[in-house]
Amino acid sequence: MLPSIDTIAAIATAQGRGGVGVVRISGGGLAYVAEAILGKLPSPRHATFCDFKDADGQVIDQGLALFFPGPHSYTGEDVLELQGHGGSAILHLLLQRCLSLGVRLAEAGEFTRRAFLNDKIDLAQAESVADLIEATTTEAARSAMRSLHGDFSAAINELVDKVILLRMLVEAMLDFPEEDIDVIDTTHRDFLLQEIKTKLAKTCDAAKQGSLLREGAHVALVGQPNVGKSSLLNRLAGEEIALVSDVPGTTRDVIRQAIQIRGVPLHIMDTAGLRDSVDEVENMGMARTHQTVGRADLILMLLDAARGCNEDDLAIINRFPSDIPHLLVFNKADLLKSEICNQSGVYISAKSGLGIEKLREKILELIGWHNQEGGTFIARERHLIALNLAQRHLEQAGQLLNQAELFAEQLRLTQQALNSITGKFTADDLLGEIFSRFCIGK
Repeated sequence: MLPSIDTIAAIATAQGRGGVGVVRISGGGLAYVAEAILGKLPSPRHATFCDFKDADGQVIDQGLALFFPGPHSYTGEDVLELQGHGGSAILHLLLQRCLSLGVRLAEAGEFTRRAFLNDKIDLAQAESVADLIEATTTEAARSAMRSLHGDFSAAINELVDKVILLRMLVEAMLDFPEEDIDVIDTTHRDFLLQEIKTKLAKTCDAAKQGSLLREGAHVALVGQPNVGKSSLLNRLAGEEIALVSDVPGTTRDVIRQAIQIRGVPLHIMDTAGLRDSVDEVENMGMARTHQTVGRADLILMLLDAARGCNEDDLAIINRFPSDIPHLLVFNKADLLKSEICNQSGVYISAKSGLGIEKLREKILELIGWHNQEGGTFIARERHLIALNLAQRHLEQAGQLLNQAELFAEQLRLTQQALNSITGKFTADDLLGEIFSRFCIGK
């Protein structure tokens, strides 16, 4: 059988040179492809060493061939993997050989999309494949693997089961009013509703932790000139990222650096010092400082420990958005001759490292990170939106206990929101958006 238009192939390993490179093929007609390139179809799930040949019978490469008959494969279809040397030219020659046999080039994320459509994984697990590849910290990678293993999906499915149970209890009265069940067991109903709310709140908390691991948090360093913002950036980054000088106004633009604290990725933004200035370039830098502050998840307001918080500092603080948390950080505390004063905030020395560990702990606390019992799972913005929507419908249901029809409708909407996370209720255009962000070959 010849390959169909739905048989796809792509290079499954990263670009560049490497010890091993993989070309993956999925779909029908793989016996024809294997015989043309390898001379035979390899035994299922056995690594076979063989030559990879072109149309003229010349050897392109040597390596291992693996054949996985569907449905016991990654995509649920027949899958053939050709594992050769990791040179870019060799892999493209091998890919072109596959395409010449009637196989088409896979779209971004098409292998994983087929795994989802063939019920090998649900949508949350499919997204975790990309999150695992893109993880920038070890903790994020572990959390992505928990999602891929099904921990997130299991939590959602458990919630859905409980919502279904409550819907059955409520709708029984609506469907069979003539039976002797016209009085709902309100105690059982209220117990189930509260149980779902508690479980959903716990799942939302874990999802927010996972979102932090995936997206990270943006932390802005703000303050007057010469309070040590650039020095603190260098201390947190562990290297000389920003230029440090005693000359006020040295930092003219926002300097960004990615770091991690306990596996949580943070995007630290060192900003221009805020003061009155006639320097046009410095004023442009300060304008960007205010823009950066508005996009931050946390603001670290740096002050000189010896000077404390003066009127100019208060003027800066008063301009902070009210919905963004901020922390007073008193730098140069190592130069204090007397005992550290009792003002609220954290006292540090960016130069010596004094108080830096306490500052790290405070940053994690203010961005909402805490150790999740049993581990976290990676979550995306759409997951958080769906979970928040489910919570709103549950809250509305709680206000409609005496109106059974409306109560039942809110439970249905709750279930629909939760099902959208695992893909049991998902629009096709959303699927296209999700998988288009995958790398080709995955």
